[in-house]
Amino acid sequence: MHSEKRILAKVILRWLFALSMVAVGVSHFTDPEPFLTIMPPALPAHLELVYLSGVFEILGGLGLLVPTTRRFSAWGLVALLVAVYPANIHMLVNEVYLDGMPQERWLLWLRMPFQFVFIGLALWTGGIVPKENVETGEEEL
Repeated sequence: MHSEKRILAKVILRWLFALSMVAVGVSHFTDPEPFLTIMPPALPAHLELVYLSGVFEILGGLGLLVPTTRRFSAWGLVALLVAVYPANIHMLVNEVYLDGMPQERWLLWLRMPFQFVFIGLALWTGGIVPKENVETGEEEL
């Protein structure tokens, strides 16, 4: 892909990913119930953890949009996505479905790899892989 088109695609995906992270983070406060539903029972303080993850989603999403915080925010989002992955495992192992979600086990399996897609998006749009020059937005070789 031509360099300018690649940069434009990255900028558009960065904004879409960042805004979706912010939107999901806000929903942790406006409608925490779905997140509480998928919380593994072994974890303490479910509501507090839902709020905490919401804060980090909002901060991470906003941080992706600021060149000086982009890489740090991307690493933070990667850490968050890894930290919440047990909820996906809990959903699959215990067949936990969200309200309105079809009771189809294959949908729970389908959720599993998406966390890795999101991790890849954080790494790419955050300029970590491949490494991006913060000032120019160009990828470094």
